Amino acid sequence: MLDHTSISSVVDPGLRTAGICLAVDYGARHDPVEHGGLAHVLEHLLMANPLRGAESLCERVERLGGRANAETGLEQMLFHAQVLAEDTEDVLDLLLRAVTRPEHDAGVLEAEKTVVLQELAAMAADPVDVVQDAFLADLFPGHPLGRPVGGTAAQVGALDLTAVTEGHRERLLPSRAALVVVAPFTPQNLPAAAEAATGAAAPPLPRPAVALDTAPRHSAPRWADDFTWVAVGARSAVTGATERHRFQILAELFGGSPSSPLYRLLRGEKGLAYSFQAWDRNYTESGAWRVLVGADTGKGEAVIEAVTRALEEMATHGPSDVDLDAARRQARSALLFGQENALDHARLLARHRVADPAWTVETEEAALRSVTAEQVAGAARQVLDDLVVTIRPERA
Repeated sequence: MLDHTSISSVVDPGLRTAGICLAVDYGARHDPVEHGGLAHVLEHLLMANPLRGAESLCERVERLGGRANAETGLEQMLFHAQVLAEDTEDVLDLLLRAVTRPEHDAGVLEAEKTVVLQELAAMAADPVDVVQDAFLADLFPGHPLGRPVGGTAAQVGALDLTAVTEGHRERLLPSRAALVVVAPFTPQNLPAAAEAATGAAAPPLPRPAVALDTAPRHSAPRWADDFTWVAVGARSAVTGATERHRFQILAELFGGSPSSPLYRLLRGEKGLAYSFQAWDRNYTESGAWRVLVGADTGKGEAVIEAVTRALEEMATHGPSDVDLDAARRQARSALLFGQENALDHARLLARHRVADPAWTVETEEAALRSVTAEQVAGAARQVLDDLVVTIRPERA
């Protein structure tokens, strides 16, 4: 059972489909050191295990014309489905059964480990994935936040059914969770589903912070004669901190939208980059703010100089009124667009409410509206205080 599960139902009579999402306060950073990749393998296994001795959750949902999937992050796992409205109650029961009362199968585990190993190989061949793992390792050296979400091939290969079963029982099930259903009606079995999910009122598994007692790692880029992905960023605000919104607005000001000042500098004025984006993520001990830029051969240093210059300008003068308004609108749009689709809406609410059951879109939107130019300038100064630069591929 998943203790301390918050339950939410959003009714939209205009919908013809339903979105269901179960978010769990357990991610890759909570894996034991000796079992890296456990959460990721467990995610695959729970979606692929036979249900009631028959097909898996994914196959059952697909046969109903729906979609089911799961994802593992550093601090959360999400299990979700989008189905025709008339199948909401059946799929809600099946999803909770798959996650909380699985029929573990050794053969399925070996098959899914093979899939995970293929996924890791694909990621290792993609510099966009590689540079993001390397950036977090540089930002949080020796810390659980710096571990690769999927683990390593050796770690995944070493996992057996005992380790996975114990991980499910001792790490996933005692975690906090949030269950959200967005549908044209409230499912009649939601109270029963809630009871099945919450079980006995045992205390939730504690998630103590792990001290960030090492500074970010800095090294001079070793440029290869190739197209290079450049990650430039720094630590930011922790989960739940009020100042996290200013870093989010700063990311909008450095993103790939033509409305961002960095776009005008990198692409318009200097012609240095075609593809780039910026974002901020918040975790228990720290956040991670970054800009990711694809740089042609020989242009990497100029890209780093341009991003640094833009940060210095933002730290000194803050954004213009026009740019700040555009950035706030972009952030609000990203939030509100997440309500336009039943599954996106369920995922949005679940991933926030697993950390804060009182979280609402309206409160978040109001916080984004209230970010000031001075606060954005302060966020830029904090980023500049200890800027990390990571590139991939690098010269050997």
